[in-house]
Amino acid sequence: MYSIRTISPADNPAIAAIIRTVMPEFGASGPGFAIHDAEVDTMAQAYAIPGAAYFVVEQDRNVLGGGGVAALIGGDADTCELRKMYFLPALRGQGAGRALIERCIAAARELGYRRCYLETLRGMDAAQALYLKAGFQRIDGALGGTGHFSCDTFYLREL
Repeated sequence: MYSIRTISPADNPAIAAIIRTVMPEFGASGPGFAIHDAEVDTMAQAYAIPGAAYFVVEQDRNVLGGGGVAALIGGDADTCELRKMYFLPALRGQGAGRALIERCIAAARELGYRRCYLETLRGMDAAQALYLKAGFQRIDGALGGTGHFSCDTFYLREL
């Protein structure tokens, strides 16, 4: 069984390692991907700001995944972005993805957002199926200015 909780500074190394392990698995290690964002090494601090929340998923006291929400950079004030949601293979297929999305959506509502955006890439098929089941709809192009110019698939959900 897994549990979901708010990230703490002690989780930073584990989440950074997860991001740096999972993104290359899907070919997302080059320029224009979140793996190069400055916040990867200090996720707890990066999301300890107004309008943001990040959660980790633990199993047997090991952090195996995470994801969060924050204001969409360069976007409308009422739009957040689902960010850096990655799971190690040991956690996949257990319902943790759906549970984490629900936790993130609840946090986004509490923070006052009305829409949630996300960007991903072709090949992350299981993730995309999960987004659709969670009420996200595919949109034609990118919103905001995340700097993730290598992402090629975009979703939006009304909250």
